[in-house]
Amino acid sequence: MYRSHFGLRELPFTITPDTSFFFACASYQEALNTLLAAVVSGEGFIKITGEVGTGKTLLCRKFLATLGADSGDGRFVTAYIPNPYLEPRTLLLAVADELGIAPEKDIEQHQLLKAVNHRLIELVGEGKQVVLCLDEAQAMPLETLEALRLLTNLETEKRKLLQVVLFGQPELNTKLQHNSVRQLRQRITFHYDLSALVLEELEAYLSHRLMVAGYNGARLFGKGAVKRLHVASRGVPRLVNILAHKSLMLAYGQGVHEVSARHVSDAAADTPSARKIGRWAGWMSAA
Repeated sequence: MYRSHFGLRELPFTITPDTSFFFACASYQEALNTLLAAVVSGEGFIKITGEVGTGKTLLCRKFLATLGADSGDGRFVTAYIPNPYLEPRTLLLAVADELGIAPEKDIEQHQLLKAVNHRLIELVGEGKQVVLCLDEAQAMPLETLEALRLLTNLETEKRKLLQVVLFGQPELNTKLQHNSVRQLRQRITFHYDLSALVLEELEAYLSHRLMVAGYNGARLFGKGAVKRLHVASRGVPRLVNILAHKSLMLAYGQGVHEVSARHVSDAAADTPSARKIGRWAGWMSAA
């Protein structure tokens, strides 16, 4: 690969969510601050939405890591469900598993809910704060969303036993407009919509990931390359990573040490989700 060619320790633009590469641009830092403030205030439901590829999973992992780092005394107990496309009972089983509960194989749903409630009361009695994060929440069936709301009904006289953070695509907002989950919708007191990177943020994003990956050489992405990359990717981090990775491969293949606008255009032409935009960007540059 091109690591040694550019003096890199690791590949800088993989699409696997890695918290060491987390880039605190305005949108993502505000979203993280919103999450942390909501958790501290003890709110029941929190919602984070963003288009495909805007970094919701990475933000979720950064949030969970921050809770762990900020709680040296183990104050927070976190549970993470990456795929909540589950029926209500299966969701309860997943939550139970995350909380260290080992229910009987054929346990009935009301008994399972009772076991989860008992475990939550135990944790709160130990001074713990339980946070459940669900990724891809737009995929949750309506009946499972309602079961989730019933789960958050569990509370003492002073506080909720469980806080829930929903991470999802904009379709989640549409699903929450359904009349059957209106009670859950009313309980979402904190929410944030992630936005794409603007041009200046994109340039800083590239530099940040290259630095984390060990790069310390001269400017790697030329000004024209950055502008074309922004147009081709629409500022969506996942697309940025795909196009930047392909552009580096093209530059490596030519034996050069700077990514040009042409490299980005060729990378965009090879990427279905960016092909049309990449060609338009090339036409605009020529004009």
